[in-house]
Amino acid sequence: QVQLVESGGGLVQAGGSLRLSCAASGRTFSSYGMGWFRQAPGKERDFVAVISRTGGTTFYADSVKGRFTISRDNAKNTVYLQMNSLKFEDTAVYYCAASLIVDPSDYASTRAGRYAYWGQGTQVTVSS
Repeated sequence: QVQLVESGGGLVQAGGSLRLSCAASGRTFSSYGMGWFRQAPGKERDFVAVISRTGGTTFYADSVKGRFTISRDNAKNTVYLQMNSLKFEDTAVYYCAASLIVDPSDYASTRAGRYAYWGQGTQVTVSS
């Protein structure tokens, strides 16, 4: 099992930046593909980005491509989401998730059901 704790959310003006972190417990962090999802009020949880076990491969939702960057540090058991040029529509609760079976080369990695472990979420609010 792995436990995930997100941090780094907050209030930011449109055009600004935030960096989310997700700290994982356990010694097998490098065995998991890691994803970020987000959920706005009244909407479904949407895929944002995914990174492979080694960090060598990533995949992004079209809505964030070119603005967000997912990365990981396996020595620190942490995955990051650098968010630049934030827009009002990026406002949501952001969740990190872990999976033993996802790979960014497979489009199925965008599906929430592929992830077994989830953090509690961190709120990101972008003011227009």
